[in-house]
Amino acid sequence: MILKITDMDKLLVGPFRQLITMRNLPLKGAIKDSQLEIIPHAGVCIERGRIVAVDIYDRLKDKYTDAKSVTYKQDVVCVPGYVDCHTHIAFGGSRANDFALRNAGSSYLEIAQAGGGIWSTVQHTRACSQEELCFLTQQRADSLLAQGVTTVEVKSGYGLDVEQELKTLRAIQAANQRTAVELIATCLAAHTKPKDFVGSNKDYLAYIQEELFPRLLEEKLTRRIDVFVEQSAFSVEEARAYLLKAKALGFDVVVHADQFTVGGSSLAVELKALSADHLEASTASEIERLAHSNVVAVALPAASLGLGCSFTPARKLLDAGAALAIATDWNPGSAPMGQLMTSASILAAMEKLTNAEVLAAITFRAADALGLRDRGRLVAGQLADFVLYATDNYQNITYHQGSLQPMAVWKSGVEVYGC
Repeated sequence: MILKITDMDKLLVGPFRQLITMRNLPLKGAIKDSQLEIIPHAGVCIERGRIVAVDIYDRLKDKYTDAKSVTYKQDVVCVPGYVDCHTHIAFGGSRANDFALRNAGSSYLEIAQAGGGIWSTVQHTRACSQEELCFLTQQRADSLLAQGVTTVEVKSGYGLDVEQELKTLRAIQAANQRTAVELIATCLAAHTKPKDFVGSNKDYLAYIQEELFPRLLEEKLTRRIDVFVEQSAFSVEEARAYLLKAKALGFDVVVHADQFTVGGSSLAVELKALSADHLEASTASEIERLAHSNVVAVALPAASLGLGCSFTPARKLLDAGAALAIATDWNPGSAPMGQLMTSASILAAMEKLTNAEVLAAITFRAADALGLRDRGRLVAGQLADFVLYATDNYQNITYHQGSLQPMAVWKSGVEVYGC
């Protein structure tokens, strides 16, 4: 097991055939590939987990004579560590049968009535011990690490009562200590009203507010609250009251929005949420609202593939001036793929996204969706999170649609994965 180390000697890492800094790129709107800063024959100097300088390797070597060197003899491309800003990797069980039934023509309701759907995962997750759930979460996080992902958001939402949600969030917290990936926990107790809860949606949300929110703060399990706004989950009015209570307690809020019907993204804009995630059903009106806000629009292309539905209108969002992030949505139901670059490359082909827009969407813009401004760019002062590929051209990363795997991954100035 590789543990995080943040306090270390000054290091000079390189040289790299190309280093993509993401410097000076905007948080919102379209980006041309010509705007990318690509430093040839580059290096990065690191101290105490953060970047001291990025420049031509020989210049850094002359300037930082006291730095220890980690050198690469082959052609290597260096990009910022990826951020997967929307996952559900804390779960038990499988929904392979759901996928087979859906492809055979069964509806969501028919699958649920046959014993599948979210409730199936809730039952499997509840049956897991905290230690088992921790292990499963760590295992999936390590899989993302091997893809170059250095920060992963992880939602609860398959417990759906106070003790089970606490178990899940404690498991995420424990997994964060066992993996080199940094895990950012989010409470999604408002995923759907559980079948075994006696009362209305409003009653369930009040129960979570009164019984769970104080425990989250007391145990410091998360500062993020999510809600699924959809006909099969919670209405805009129900979600508004729930999120306002969360904001009043100091939580950041995010919204599962516009997946099948609209309304959620407008609520996200109204409440100044960090992000609105999904957006497959968003129309011109929703796109315009998002573009005139600071809410990050998070596309989840693997869910579109899993459900066989339309993709998030990523091109329209960018052209309107919105901030676009891309995440895996790794979950056992609609998005079991768990492959960030493959998902992002498919969305790029379908929505005509530039390489710069794809890289921005899985680095600093994805970090912004988590309220993090200390990662996602290779510039002085940022966390030394970066991914190395054995190639001579950064374009090969998206060109191979995820089949070109990292040769090494660095987190906070430490090499935490290498092959």
